[in-house]
Amino acid sequence: MEFDLTPKFAQKVFEGEGGAYYSWSSSEFPILGEGKVGAGKLVLQPRGFALPHYAGSSKVGYVLGGGDGIVGMVFPKTSKEVVLKLKKGDVIPVVMGAVSWWFNDGDSELVIVFLGETSKSYIPGEFTYFFLSGALGIMGGFSPEFLSRAYKMNKDEANKLAKSQTGVLIIKLQEGKTMPKPNENYTNKLLYNIEATLPDIRVKNGGQVTTLTEAKFPFLDQVELSTKLVRLDANAMFSPTYTTDSSVQLIYVVKGIGQIQIVGINGKQVLDTEVKPGHLLVVPRFFVVAKLAGGDGLECFSITTSKKPAFENLASKASVWQALSPLVIEASLNVSTELEELFKSKIGKNTILIPFNN
Repeated sequence: MEFDLTPKFAQKVFEGEGGAYYSWSSSEFPILGEGKVGAGKLVLQPRGFALPHYAGSSKVGYVLGGGDGIVGMVFPKTSKEVVLKLKKGDVIPVVMGAVSWWFNDGDSELVIVFLGETSKSYIPGEFTYFFLSGALGIMGGFSPEFLSRAYKMNKDEANKLAKSQTGVLIIKLQEGKTMPKPNENYTNKLLYNIEATLPDIRVKNGGQVTTLTEAKFPFLDQVELSTKLVRLDANAMFSPTYTTDSSVQLIYVVKGIGQIQIVGINGKQVLDTEVKPGHLLVVPRFFVVAKLAGGDGLECFSITTSKKPAFENLASKASVWQALSPLVIEASLNVSTELEELFKSKIGKNTILIPFNN
C-alpha cells in the first residue's frame, strides 16, 4: 500500500477586500480523504467579515495571529447567538452544523487555521460549507414565491432580502458598522488559550508540549477531537510516537523549519522531509512520527481524531522499550547484554522531548 505523505501548503480558494480563505484539496492531497480529515485557513483583514455559514464537519480553530477577532455562533438545537472574543493562541471548537460568522475588529490581520474530521463531508478530506447569505447563499437559492411565503413578505421585499448581499464568503464592513459585543462568560467557557496555559511537559533545551482533551477543556467533547501544541527548542527532537487507538493525526507547522520522518507498514519509511511554516501533514493511524527542530526551533499545532487519544513513544523512560524485559530486547534486536544495558540506560534518561545535547 503506497502513501504519499508529502506535506502541502494551502491553496487560495477566495480573496476579496475583506480577506481570503485557503484550503487543502483532497484531490492534490489524497491522504486527507483516506484519513477523513481536512483543513482550511481564514485570513480576515481589518473590518473583514466572514458571512454566516455552517459546515458538514466538526473542527477546531486555532488563532495564529490577531488580537481583536470576534466570532458569533448559533449551536444546533438552540435559538441563541453566542458571541466570543478571539486572540492569538485561542483554540475554538466548531461543532458540525453550528452557524458561525467571523469578524476582525482590529488593525492587523486575523488568521485562523481550522483542522477537523470529514467523515460526513460531501468531499472526503475537505470541509463543505453552506452559506446563509451572499452570492452563494441559501437565501438566493429559493424563489421569491417560496421566500415570500416563508417570511410573510411580498415578492419585492423577499427578493431584496435574498439578493441585496452580493458579496461572496468574505466582505469588508464599512467604518461605523458595529457588531455584537463578546460575552466574557461564554468566552471563558468556549475558548481555551493554549499558549497562555502551563505546558504539560517542559524540558530544558528540549521545549514544551501542551495537550488539550475534554478533561482540561470540556467543550472539546462536542467535536470529539483533541489538540496538541508542540514547541521544540533549537535542534531538539520529539520522540518517535504513534497512536494506539487507530486515531489519525493532522499537523500544521506554525513556526520554524525542521525535519519530520514517518515510518509505516513493514517498517517502511514513508516520509523524510523538511517542513516549513504553513505545511500540513497527515500521520495515518498507527504510523510512527518523529520531529527534529532546526536551528531556530519548530512549533506545530495538531489535532487527533479522538477525544481521548492514546499515544506510545519509542525513545523515553516511559517507552515500550523501557517496559520490555532485557532478555526480550536482546533477542528482538539480536544484541549483546552490554548493548542492551547501554540502550536502556540512555532512553531511561529521556522524556518525550530530547534536547540536542542529550
